Order: sequence, then structure tokens, then C-alpha cells
Amino acid sequence: MSEDTEPLVRRAAKRLRGWGGVAAMAVACGLTASLTLLPLAREGSSAAAAPGTDTGAGVGAGVQAKADTCRNPEASLTPSTEDGPSVRAIKERGKLIVGVDQSSYRWGYRNPEKGVLEGFDIALARAVAKGVLGDENAVIFRAIPTNQRIAALDGGKVDLVVRTMTINCKRIEQVAFSTAYFQAGQQVLAPKRSDITGYDSSLRGKRVCTAEGSTAHEALEENSFGAVFKDEGDGTKDDKDLLTVPNQLDCLARLQLGEVDAVVTDNALAAGQAAQDPAVELKGEPFTKEYYGVAAKLGNDDLVRRVNHVLVGYRQGPWQAAYRQWLEKDLPGISGPPAPLYK
Repeated sequence: MSEDTEPLVRRAAKRLRGWGGVAAMAVACGLTASLTLLPLAREGSSAAAAPGTDTGAGVGAGVQAKADTCRNPEASLTPSTEDGPSVRAIKERGKLIVGVDQSSYRWGYRNPEKGVLEGFDIALARAVAKGVLGDENAVIFRAIPTNQRIAALDGGKVDLVVRTMTINCKRIEQVAFSTAYFQAGQQVLAPKRSDITGYDSSLRGKRVCTAEGSTAHEALEENSFGAVFKDEGDGTKDDKDLLTVPNQLDCLARLQLGEVDAVVTDNALAAGQAAQDPAVELKGEPFTKEYYGVAAKLGNDDLVRRVNHVLVGYRQGPWQAAYRQWLEKDLPGISGPPAPLYK
């Protein structure tokens, strides 16, 4: 732990008393982890590379192709098992490098007892590794903040991002998405005792936290209902990362510390956070319809087609098994994955 982060943890520990005990302290530790985030390469789990293996970077090749006009942003390339340059590079390396979250409960989080990454997105990433390389353990997970998902692909640090990433018109100009594998919606998370009722005028004057580069932040930019949601110096060296934060889980820690009044995020993520902390709850109803996709570097079409091929089989049973294991308890009533759309 660095000298800079230690005071924050002490302050969090004092102020989180009465906020859910162990679960709340776990969130405080998650905040610290996000402040000192490092790539998760060659870890002590079955998914890590063999000790001493130099795995290099992700697939950086790819012809920059202009995305289609945004009529159906969820429409992706048709499935294929043909090996193109991106897939061949991954096979030559012998490992698939995937950018994931390590702090989103039930989606991508570190099991404190086992010391390994688990969750719905982790299960999907393993399925893709098996589809490409024939081994679900032939994958290296690299933790990336919300606001670095696209940069990690552009910089060749990862081959894919499987991190509750919403497909939308803006992003299809920046990355190449698979077909949708989950439907979510933006919703408000706040303390149960709060007078906030949802994404409405009850947010006026309230301090609302979102993750940088998230669709939640974009929604507030369009209609904030008078909420305060931007830090002074956003995006500069003077950014305090109080209302706009690198990782979405940081918002829950801010909420528990009393530094913000509410969080706006995907209801899929918020449900997991409410399960961690009984003092908070989802307010109102989801106010958007969003689809998660696996993201690749723009132009790596053969890799996108291979992922879509994996998803065809994944929707036939493994998806349902992963949903029952990781999400059903906190997000009940979902009958299955979204139907794929193709260009």
C-alpha cells in the first residue's frame, strides 16, 4: 500500500462503520486497489500464464475501418471460424489477453478466499479463450479502469475487452463489438434513507457520481435534472476524481463515505453493489436500454467473427448456466441473452 492511499483507507474504515461491515470494508479496499491498479498478468490462478512466460502485448494489428452509420449499433459481423491475422497472432502467442474488471461484484471481481477472478464476464472470457485456443485457461486477465477500455485496445495492451461495455453509436466508431451478450439499463443507486426517488427531479442539487467514459456520465450530460455531477478540472491534472471516477466501484465507496448522494450506473452493476451493502438500493426504474458487447480493436474483423461464433454456442446453454451462478439472485427474471443482430 502506498503512502498516498493509506490515509484514505483509514478514513474509509472510520466512516464506513454501520455501512455493512465486511462488505463495506471490501469496497474501501476496492477503492484503494483502483488507485494503484496494475495489469493482472501471470497471476497465481489457473487463468494466468506460466511463470516466466513473456506474453507480450495484445493484438495491435488491424486496418482502421470506418464503422457503419448507426442504425443498429448492436449489429455485428457474421460468425466465422476462419483464421485471419488477429486470430493467428493469438494462436502463435498461445494466450488470449482480455481486459476485465476486478471490482464489480458478480461480473468481474477477485474472490477474497480463492484469490482468483470470478464472475459473469470472466466466465464469458474463458469461453472465448476455449473457442479460439481450445483451452479456457489459455487467457491472461488484465485489469483496466472503465475510462481506459478503449485505450487498452488501441494501444494493443489487450486483444479483447469483456467488461460490461455498452454498445452505442459513439463507441462503434472507436472499437469493433461482438453481438450483444447482455441487456442492461441505467438506474440510480442511493442510500435507502435518501429522498431520491430515481432518475428525476429528486436529483436536483444532489451530488451524483459516475465513472469517466461511461454511458451513465453521457446520460447526465444530456439531462442531469439539476444534479451536480462534474468535478472542477475534469480531465485535467487538477481533477479530484470525486464525482467522476476512473472505476465505477469507486462511486459506491464515495457514497458510503458520504462524499456523494447517489450513483448512476448500469442496473446490472448496481444490483451487485446493493447485494454487497444492505444500506443502499436501486431507486426508480431503468431509464435506458443498453446492450453489452465484447470489444476488439477496430479493424480486427476476424477476431470479432470468431467471438460471434463462440457466442452462437454460448447462448445455447452456457449463458444460462453463468446467469444462474452469478446474476440470477440479484437480477432475477431474465429468460435469456439478447438475440444476435448481424450486418
